[in-house]
Amino acid sequence: MADTTAVAKGVENLSVSASKTKELKGTEKRDTLIEIEKKYQQKWEQEGVFEVDAPSTAEFPLDAITPDELRQKHPKFFGTIAYPYMNGRLHAGHAFSFSKIEYHTGFARMQGKRALFPQGYHCTGLPIKASADKLVKEIEMFGQEFERYKEDEVVEGAAPAAAPAAAPKSKEDLTKFNAKKGKTVAKTGGAKYQFQILKSLGIPVQEIHKFADPQHWLHFFPPECKKDLTNFGARIDWRRQFVTTDANPYYDAFVRWQMNRLLELNKIKFGKRYTIYSIKDGQPCMDHDRSEGEGVLPQEYTALKLKVTEWAPKAAEALKGKLPEGANVYLCPATLRPETMYGQVCCFVGPALKYGVFKAAENEYFVITERAAKNMAYQGIFEKEGVIDKAADIVGSDLIGTLVHAPLSVHKEVYVLPMDTVLATKGTGVVTSVPSDSPDDCAMMTELAKKPEFYGIQKEWAEKEIVSVIKTPTSDLLAPYLVKKLKINSPKDAKQLLEAKELAYKEGFYQGIMNYGDFKGEKVETAKPKVRQQLIDAGDAFAYSEPENKVVSRSGDECSVALMDQWYIDYGEDSWRTILYDYVENKDGKGINTYYADTQHAFKGVIGWLKQWACARTYGLGSKLPWDPNFLVESLSDSTVYMAYYTVAHWLHKDLFGREKGKGNIGADQMIDEVWDYIFCRTELSDHLVTKSGIPKETLDSMRREFQYFYPLDIRVSGKDLIPNHLTFWLYNHIALFPREYWPKSVRANGHLQLNGEKMSKSTGNFMTLDDVVKKYGADAARVALADAGDGISDSNFVEDVADSTILRFYTNKEWIEETLKDESLRTGELNSFQDALFDNEMNALVNEARKHYEETSYKLALKAAHYDFLNARDMYREACAAAGIPLHKDLVTKYIRLQALVITPIAPHWADYVWQECLGEPKSIQFALWPEVPAANPALTAARDYVRTTSSAINSAEAAQLKKMAKGRQSDFDPKKPKKLTIFATENFPTWQAKYIDLLSEVWDAATGTQKIDDKELNGRIAKMGEMKKAMPFVQALKKRLKDGEPAEQILSRKLSFDEKATLLAMIPGLKRTAGLESVQVVLVEEGSKTGKDLTNGGAEIEVTAPMAEAALPGQPSFFFTNV
Repeated sequence: MADTTAVAKGVENLSVSASKTKELKGTEKRDTLIEIEKKYQQKWEQEGVFEVDAPSTAEFPLDAITPDELRQKHPKFFGTIAYPYMNGRLHAGHAFSFSKIEYHTGFARMQGKRALFPQGYHCTGLPIKASADKLVKEIEMFGQEFERYKEDEVVEGAAPAAAPAAAPKSKEDLTKFNAKKGKTVAKTGGAKYQFQILKSLGIPVQEIHKFADPQHWLHFFPPECKKDLTNFGARIDWRRQFVTTDANPYYDAFVRWQMNRLLELNKIKFGKRYTIYSIKDGQPCMDHDRSEGEGVLPQEYTALKLKVTEWAPKAAEALKGKLPEGANVYLCPATLRPETMYGQVCCFVGPALKYGVFKAAENEYFVITERAAKNMAYQGIFEKEGVIDKAADIVGSDLIGTLVHAPLSVHKEVYVLPMDTVLATKGTGVVTSVPSDSPDDCAMMTELAKKPEFYGIQKEWAEKEIVSVIKTPTSDLLAPYLVKKLKINSPKDAKQLLEAKELAYKEGFYQGIMNYGDFKGEKVETAKPKVRQQLIDAGDAFAYSEPENKVVSRSGDECSVALMDQWYIDYGEDSWRTILYDYVENKDGKGINTYYADTQHAFKGVIGWLKQWACARTYGLGSKLPWDPNFLVESLSDSTVYMAYYTVAHWLHKDLFGREKGKGNIGADQMIDEVWDYIFCRTELSDHLVTKSGIPKETLDSMRREFQYFYPLDIRVSGKDLIPNHLTFWLYNHIALFPREYWPKSVRANGHLQLNGEKMSKSTGNFMTLDDVVKKYGADAARVALADAGDGISDSNFVEDVADSTILRFYTNKEWIEETLKDESLRTGELNSFQDALFDNEMNALVNEARKHYEETSYKLALKAAHYDFLNARDMYREACAAAGIPLHKDLVTKYIRLQALVITPIAPHWADYVWQECLGEPKSIQFALWPEVPAANPALTAARDYVRTTSSAINSAEAAQLKKMAKGRQSDFDPKKPKKLTIFATENFPTWQAKYIDLLSEVWDAATGTQKIDDKELNGRIAKMGEMKKAMPFVQALKKRLKDGEPAEQILSRKLSFDEKATLLAMIPGLKRTAGLESVQVVLVEEGSKTGKDLTNGGAEIEVTAPMAEAALPGQPSFFFTNV
């Protein structure tokens, strides 16, 4: 195994962009917390805290209890993330996905569940092999330690370096992922060679040559991954770790079983299909094999054969003597709209583009771009497979004026004309023009007819009649109509043309009726394939495919599309797809939980378009296809159901590579397909299986128990970029291979992680590995910042300031806890009715609120309740007690410390365990503690707490507003800097105008269910008809909020507060005097229309009330004013 300490030694050799991340000033507090973290990580490992097993068959015989009954007796949780690819270190984005399972696992443990979080390492496919091969070449070029390399030197023919895996750039449409920027560019920080990438990972230059062996990657990076996750405090059962590929014979046997069963189920098929193909690698280039273009699919066109009937003079001269006498030459435009070919009026070429005349068959030549020829050469279009035979070169400008035959067109012959916007990177570089239905073509034809001399053509070439091909509700000539309507005056009006193109295509396809040709009167969507087939059958067209966007393999090859015989998984097969779609749609509540509507929408979109997927390749690392060992199982096909492998991995082997037998004492050769079938509940046990496999019945039953107990998978977490491939494959394969009761229960797709509000990128220096983050801030602070980063499918943001401030919070809270527990002056006895009661009730409320958010996997909100709000509640209690001149209550201090440690455990377990064991003296780790059971919050006390906060905030804000007013030189009613008095007005009765709105709310509120009987739109309409909308609406909304917060409906609708406002205000006086620096506070009880009030601070004495502010007081909403004294 590789010496992984080499990474640390090589930090001095790093060659990356200057870091843009935050620079820390002092580290004493952080170092103290990290020391605690290391201590508890070591304890957890020594005690096997996270090693979780199913109840044994000795305790519960396999046939004596059903899996459901067993899980009811002993609840379980099983969660995983997509295992990381082992061609680099984990970065902060990986940590974000890991954190979601981490928090879930921690909370599941506190629910009393046996919580399993295992972890493996993905090594299958092209990336590692391609990187190793590049390194071989670089060693040949530059020497073993690259001593011959010179800065800025680029060796001709050297492939660009493949980078460690990274999340691709996201886009709004989650059902399609067409990467615009390559992973290589994004991840390497501009490194040109593979050795530079490895050097940037901290690997000493003296060690890099070892990575020329692909197997060295498998030995080096998995231990680094484990170390990083252990330092992060991950609750992983490391007994179940493994590497993929045939490097682990047990996992290899598992993959063979999976592929054999898919073949038997007719899910794997063999045949010709279009696939993204690397000519250089000589094999399909699947998503994980690409440095650019992940998610890009083949796009199929109809390529027309426009036979040249008369060459333009320049073309004839350029091609003279280069083609056989009497050769048939065709310009071959590729179109997505064959149904419109009746309206062809010309053929466009790019005047500046370079074209080739390529031999397609004996005496038959195509005029197309070099790129198109590369695609056609591997699609059975050319005479010889893989052979590109170019007879001549010609520039587009020389072709202008050539006359060609236009199949199906009302105009039998049309001219070749110029169009500057024709691209060499799309289609064949030749475009047929149908101005009746293409706004771009219409605008260009108009331009050519206006300026024939400028374009070097004859005007009549551009004035052929435009006929109606498709009739739509808008027009019989839709493109000319849209060009006129959108005021498109030139081919350069790109924005309007794009809008017109989208409108024309949608209306033409979905609402159009054929208005010309053999299929006149039929719907366009029905006629389209018929017209296409008619052209192909007549020999006037052929099928042509190319990548829908640029794809570059990790070996640096720009890929094409090949039509090839290959093994593929038939995703999208009707019955299979229907089952999956219904499962994702989850109408009956028995399908998969996607947590967010956007995630479900993304899955449904992918299910709609995903079709056959090549499952084998000839180059890279992996398991051999069982029935055709010349092929390897590709990386997205051997990683769909490995969660099932986790359940028994520790029974099979003790080490990553399966070299040491596990607790079952089983050899890899004993893991025949029938054994997997039994373990995974596909068949029942037979004596024949025991004899054939040589595995004892007890061992087979124990492994089946592990699967039965932990399956189905409770949650899978991954980045949203894996929805179009891995995550959808995962669901398809589970449906095919496992009984219904073992299909996954939920999937949580998260967005990409930004760092300090910007995209993570090595090239800009805004990048951190997981190791960087944990070393810089410690595990718990990092985990808090990851929880704070966000939830959901949209992109989230790791903010270093959050991690930094968390260090201070945890450290100061730790010190406060240690000091307060030693404080002998703490109060004992009964709790008082104000400070103590409010704090006790708020802690109960926050525990229940945090639980709700953990259950919903809303970790940002869980963090708020469990950490920020808990600290605020404690601080408010301390301030209230200090203002009242009383010590804190010992029982409440102890309760706070216990609850604070418990509710933060899923997110920050190290700090929590320190407080639990070393401050509170608990004998066992907090990792074994259950979620605290506390009473439900008392709505009256909650209302009183909110009242205290709202009123205090309003008073403090008013004083601050006066200071700002004075700072700007404006006159103020009082000077906040001088001695001052606060007068507060309270009232027990609502104004009489509110009665009718109370009656309305009483009518529409269902007190039994706590819900509103009518929707808000109807309620607001009724309020509007009653007049006083401006003041009535806020009043009704405030009452509704109180009802929804749980205050008794009877009290609210009878216009009573659920707490004693007078007593609460009097209890607040010490705190208000302290925080606002007041000389005195007067609380006056007033009534509507009265000129007198009762001074509650003076025994209820009657006083005269002259301040207009008194009229603004409402029950629960006091008014107030300041005066100087």
